[in-house]
Formats: sequence, C-alpha cells, structure tokens
Amino acid sequence: MEKKLVEAEVGDSGVVKKVLGEGKVRRRLFDMGVTPNANFFVRKKAPLGDPVELTIRGYELTLRKDEAELILVDLKEENN
Repeated sequence: MEKKLVEAEVGDSGVVKKVLGEGKVRRRLFDMGVTPNANFFVRKKAPLGDPVELTIRGYELTLRKDEAELILVDLKEENN
C-alpha cells in the first residue's frame, strides 16, 4: 500500500518508492540514503509525529515531519 512516510506507524516497514521535492532538500535526503528501493523500518515516532526515527541502510535516521512528507513509500502488508 503506497503512502507518505509521515503516515507510517511505529513498527511499519517497507520500501522507498519516490522522493518528492526539489533542490537542496531532495539532495539532502538522497545524501542520507533515502533513495528509491531502499528498505526501511519505522522505529519511533514522537506524539505529534515530529520527528520520525527509522532504520534505513543499516543505520538509524531521524527525519522532520516536513521531510517525511516528501517520501512516498510502499508499506509491507502484515499477514495476520
């Protein structure tokens, strides 16, 4: 199911599909390893959703809510 990263809940995992935005913000996200086809896991989320902590490419990364809004992801669906 495709969503913005900011909509993901703690414990969700999936794959980055697309990084929106332009210029410095997009370049910064790419430099931090947030690129298409990167696997991620949402570790923590502050009560108001800012910041979001995730594991991506083997390290922990903390993103602001406005940065997480720019990342489209495909969440893995849990089989209960």
